[in-house]
Amino acid sequence: MKLLLLLISLGLTGEFAYAQPSPTRIIRGSVTDIDSHKPISYATVSVVGLNKGALTDARGQFSISIKADSLPHNLITSYIGYKSDTVQIQPETTTFAITLLPIVNALNEVVVTGVTRGTLLRQNPVAILAISRRAIENTTSSNIIDVLVKNAPGLNAVKTGPNISKPFIRGLGYNRVLTLYDGIRQEGQQWGDEHGIEVDNYNIDRAEVIKGPASLMYGSDALAGVVSMIPTYPKDTEGKIKVGLVSEYQSNNRLLGESISLASGGARWAWNMRGSLRAATNYQNKVDGRVYNTGFSEKTLTAMVGYSGPRGYSRFGAALYDNLQGIPDGSRDSLTRQFTKQVYESDRDDIQRRPIVPASELSLYKLGPLHQRIQHYRLHTNNHYQVGNGEIDVLMAFQQNVRREYNHPTQPDQPGLFVRLNTFNYGVRYNLPEVAHIAATVGVNGMYQSNRNKNGTDYPIPDYSLFDVGTFVFLKWQADKLTLSGGARYDQRSLRGDDFYVRNNPKTGFDTHVTLPDTAGATLQFPQLRQSFTGISMSLGMAYEFSDKLALKANIARGYRAPSITEIASNGLDPGAHIYYIGDRNFKPEFSLQEDIGLTLTLPDVNIGVSVFNNYIQNYISLAQLVDANGESIILIPGNKTYQYQQSSAQLYGFETQFSLHPTGWRGFSFDNSVAVVYGYNRGSRFSDAGLQGEYLPFIPPFRVSTGVSQTLGFKRNWLSDITVKADVDHNAKQDRYLALNSTETFTPAYTLVNAGVDGLIRFSQNSPGMRLIFQVNNLFDVAYQSNLSRLKYFEYFTQSPNGHLGMYGMGRNLCVKVILPFN
Repeated sequence: MKLLLLLISLGLTGEFAYAQPSPTRIIRGSVTDIDSHKPISYATVSVVGLNKGALTDARGQFSISIKADSLPHNLITSYIGYKSDTVQIQPETTTFAITLLPIVNALNEVVVTGVTRGTLLRQNPVAILAISRRAIENTTSSNIIDVLVKNAPGLNAVKTGPNISKPFIRGLGYNRVLTLYDGIRQEGQQWGDEHGIEVDNYNIDRAEVIKGPASLMYGSDALAGVVSMIPTYPKDTEGKIKVGLVSEYQSNNRLLGESISLASGGARWAWNMRGSLRAATNYQNKVDGRVYNTGFSEKTLTAMVGYSGPRGYSRFGAALYDNLQGIPDGSRDSLTRQFTKQVYESDRDDIQRRPIVPASELSLYKLGPLHQRIQHYRLHTNNHYQVGNGEIDVLMAFQQNVRREYNHPTQPDQPGLFVRLNTFNYGVRYNLPEVAHIAATVGVNGMYQSNRNKNGTDYPIPDYSLFDVGTFVFLKWQADKLTLSGGARYDQRSLRGDDFYVRNNPKTGFDTHVTLPDTAGATLQFPQLRQSFTGISMSLGMAYEFSDKLALKANIARGYRAPSITEIASNGLDPGAHIYYIGDRNFKPEFSLQEDIGLTLTLPDVNIGVSVFNNYIQNYISLAQLVDANGESIILIPGNKTYQYQQSSAQLYGFETQFSLHPTGWRGFSFDNSVAVVYGYNRGSRFSDAGLQGEYLPFIPPFRVSTGVSQTLGFKRNWLSDITVKADVDHNAKQDRYLALNSTETFTPAYTLVNAGVDGLIRFSQNSPGMRLIFQVNNLFDVAYQSNLSRLKYFEYFTQSPNGHLGMYGMGRNLCVKVILPFN
């Protein structure tokens, strides 16, 4: 900790000492199409190494303020559908006339940052997908994870209603997928099925998805990969305050989303901030009607301040997140299949004593008494500076996650689960000067966590403290057409916790946590916790460019993951999941060995990509329903299933393909297709050849085919710039390879969803940045479907149904309207 503070202090002190008040100069220019000579609006112009940039205005013009005596830097200009252009800023140059070459496929020009340094996508051996801001803005869905799923083959989500989606990469999720926000681990009780991602859906500028073990760079919990969300960074606006607006409406659950952003900046300092509100009622479909208790109300506030100097930059960010989320349980009337609600405590509660929810209540934005409240607070800083001929990155963050799950209908203000998680993240990384075509990076990162149970009545996990530390070295050698990269990492994690006692309070009738010496009549629910885990991660990969059109990538990686707190120590009810969890303290860390090989072909009219993977995991941890000697479910708390964690070996393999057709002679037309499939097997000896009774892993996505067509039409009218008409089809095959053991999963039929939409850019004046209007219909034909990755499919109290449907179905037809007013 002292070392980190010292490094930041020296970096900033040295920077400010160097950056005494001095003259600045304005870099100006224009960006135009090289063929038509028309101005290109909203192109991104960035100064490499200074974290400074600007967007071109309606006339294609830009201006950036930098220090007068700045060292030479490169100016990169990019825009979707054009080849990026790089020029060097010389001391005597202040004006640039930049022309961009239209290209249908700019894949080879994409720079990804999911590795140690910014790297061209085609030169990175690791399987990475980059999702642009335009793709995120033009995709309408319930939350940011669902938006990314629609744009990333191989990425799926386990869902508990519209606003709770947990990312799965190639069949693996939960604590095996690491979620990053501005490079920082998002730590918010990821172990829970009904725990979503606590970020502002409107503040994500772009994203990257790393598919496969990323433990080398990020340590434990990146065994399956990483979903990295990059927020909007502060930019130089020449001191002007610029305003941006986003407004959204979705008809199915009457979702209302509003977001306003402010930004301003100069040569040195810049800032931005955003406030967002999202609220929705219960969603609906033609089988269930409105699904009770799936509404939500979400508020977020984010702010960031950036400092740029001639040798680097610093960013300081803060975020407040507050979400009220319904907790569905699926209880119904046995004859009418109308939803019912719990009105008595568990000792008196019975499915037959639950009244039917009136139709008027189903349509309210107001949540029922059984809901959860999640508050997440974040402070972080990212710093990048040149030190000699090398570069240093320093990261620090503090996060607090407060989760309350209310499950007491007679005392709605008394939470069942009430936990507070504090996390301090740290990281230092140094990029050494390149020598003999070898770029080396060394670093250390980790976190300290403290989790405490507060005034709740259910205790699924104990109080604990966690300390993580990992050191790594990464090497990249590049010459001509060949790139080789690899490295090694050593991680250590320690978990500590004291004896945890629980005693019934006769005044309230609920259990309460008690401490020594006042433990008379109490039960020791969690014995003392003293465990440590270590692991070594390694990676080796190559990328070979046969030409600028054909490239081959291959990578082999060993990943590491320490067991989560629930997997080793849980012993209690999670009221939001309706599951009683039981852990096992004898678990060993998971280790994976994954091989990836990919081939990409980029032609003027066609783009083809194929990726094949095989992943073998030692000590794989999974959940299994607890049953007695007769195979009957063991119910420790009425209305809640009991699951126990188990450990064995596992294997997952599959492939992903992408095919895009975009004829150069047919301007604005695109035909995009992707196929993704993954197979997951439990390789434990007791499940060999067991078929549905244990051979298959749970939550494995089925064979999926996505295809979409779009046509952009240009207009010469001053008020209308362009219109894009689009449609896509998402087909999910049947899933007949499922974990039927103890009724954990059931067969899932195939389904196909069709979506269609149109978006356009409308200008109010010649110099106006314009307004982007997006209209889309999801599930156009109102198909009734159940995804095998939806937990709501298994929320059912009966074994038979008068209408032949069990569990809850996905969202029906949904008309979505989004209006985006960029900074002006």
